[in-house]
Amino acid sequence: MPKNRLLVAAMTLLFASACFSRGAEARTQEQTIKLDTGLVRGVPSGGVLAFKGIPYAAQPVGDRRWQPPQPAPAWKGVRRAAAYGHDCVQFPIPGDAGASGSARGEDCLVLNVWRPAKIQPGSKLPVMVWLHGGGFLNGAASVPFFNGSQFAREGVILVSPNYRLGRLGFFAHPALSAENRRPLANYAFLDQLAALRWVQRNIAAFGGDPNRVTIVGESAGGISVVHLLTWPTAQGLFQRAAVLSGGGRSYIVQYRKLKEAIGPLPSAEASGLAFARSVGVDDTGPAGLAALRALPAIKVNGDMSMAALLTKPPTYTGGPVNEGDVVTAQPEQNILKGNLARVPLIVGSTGADLPGDFPPDKTRPLDFFGADSEVARRLYDPLGRLKANQLSTLIAVDMTMQEPARFLARQMSTGGAPAWLYRFDYVADSLRPRVTSAEHAGELGFLFDQLGARYGKNVSKRDRTVARTFHRYFANFARTGDPNGAGLPEWPKFDPTKFDLMVFQNNGTARSQPDPWRERLALVERQLDARAAAADPQPSSPALAGTAWQLVKFQSGDGTTLTPDDKARYTVAFGEDGRVAVRIDCNRGAGSWKSTAPNALQFGPLALTRAFCPRPSLGDRVSRDWPAIRSYTLKDGHLFLSLMADGGIYEFEPLIEANPTRPKP
Repeated sequence: MPKNRLLVAAMTLLFASACFSRGAEARTQEQTIKLDTGLVRGVPSGGVLAFKGIPYAAQPVGDRRWQPPQPAPAWKGVRRAAAYGHDCVQFPIPGDAGASGSARGEDCLVLNVWRPAKIQPGSKLPVMVWLHGGGFLNGAASVPFFNGSQFAREGVILVSPNYRLGRLGFFAHPALSAENRRPLANYAFLDQLAALRWVQRNIAAFGGDPNRVTIVGESAGGISVVHLLTWPTAQGLFQRAAVLSGGGRSYIVQYRKLKEAIGPLPSAEASGLAFARSVGVDDTGPAGLAALRALPAIKVNGDMSMAALLTKPPTYTGGPVNEGDVVTAQPEQNILKGNLARVPLIVGSTGADLPGDFPPDKTRPLDFFGADSEVARRLYDPLGRLKANQLSTLIAVDMTMQEPARFLARQMSTGGAPAWLYRFDYVADSLRPRVTSAEHAGELGFLFDQLGARYGKNVSKRDRTVARTFHRYFANFARTGDPNGAGLPEWPKFDPTKFDLMVFQNNGTARSQPDPWRERLALVERQLDARAAAADPQPSSPALAGTAWQLVKFQSGDGTTLTPDDKARYTVAFGEDGRVAVRIDCNRGAGSWKSTAPNALQFGPLALTRAFCPRPSLGDRVSRDWPAIRSYTLKDGHLFLSLMADGGIYEFEPLIEANPTRPKP
């Protein structure tokens, strides 16, 4: 070959190699992110860039065991974020579909990030932070069907942290209290807070918007989202929230006080001492604490799994601890006091969800409903075939998941933020006919649109359609704060005066409709509202005290509208002392009123005159509905009184006539 041709070939090869090298270097730079602790390099696949196992805090080992999370140390060079970090220490449950199969260790405070592989410079993509479930005893961010790739393909950055579990996540001991490295006891919640703060500091480097963060959790993760909504320290770290099977009234798992027993449950410190004695540590001072910190992590956890939620070992606090800082009360009490972040909310449950809060007497569960027990019997057991334990479980699911989801939506929407309520009842075709209603966590493969990782090759076309629909609602919600979008069935905002919700039905369709269980849930709502009022009595609403109103119309739940011939013949006046005066057609009366929670309203028995009013009279309907009024809304200067079980709404306007029926001092 002539020398000049050799020279041309060599120069061409050198140029191509240089171009390839520059291209590879450019791709590597695109995959490398600068965090506040160092450089990380992601792994591209299918249009998505994944970063796994990034430390968001110092690992809680040695002296850092049972301490609030500390800042993660910086590293030198580029950290390749190609593999999940350790799952937090736990005892796996055989056959658990939510098990990751990853290695476990105490050095588990890591998170994962999925984002689109190619983004425009200066992008501010929405961010979703996923908190896994598992009863605060099991679970991990590395579960295969928690892969965030599909959200990333939708333009949503998905972040999934681990958090400490079991005795490493919730623990108290007198020596820890004396050490005074506060906050105490609730280390799992403190880990979640640290992860959200990491997002605020670092997500912009991935192209994410720290002012458009949605927190999403299921089961224990959903309970965690409810807690974050009521925790003042967490405010401002997120702008939207979604609670999947996380209740809304209680922590569901055990709830303890730091130093005081609650009924038969010992204090959290007493449980810590019991655990210490069980492993041969009798010293209750610094030496004993040092010995406990020196134990292998696997010995601290032992063989405790989600089964401990039922066995309630005396050596475990069981979950959140009221230590006066991170946890101050059950969520319900904080919410009713107005301690609730007002952000857009999706909240819901599955058709065959888990029980956690049971009727007081499991052998006579219908006694929970008091005077409504016979009504409850007809609603829960119309054929009279259920045994006491079956009835107890059915009622417990409503007490734990179904009604509390509605409670949270009700409180959020009456407080001025939009909410969307759902029930997921679709069952993957491969599970039929063995499974007839969606079980707890049955929606998760559909949420992430990762059906292959959840069900293998046995995925039907209908399964994929449901996954696409359910997933897109949540992706839209992360983007805009509203789940609705093109090509999806309309999902109306929650209306606290109705019992409507979006049902993801077993036939594969999504439909907004009246809740088929609304009558029984109204009974549960009445009892749980009364229980909350008894636990923490609140004064009557100042918004109603001293006001008087006259009836404009009644809108029935079936769409019928009734209007009075004379508005002034149907009036109600609220006294500041809890008394109420009414006029119902030609009769007048007095009684009592109370508002034990925001927008809740209940009237006591009325002492009413019994004159015979000319027919036809709306008075008969008003008198009959009076005991069923359960909530009120003030809107555009009008008062709306709502009946239980979506029975209808009475609309009033301010009374113009000068105080005709105001209660007299």
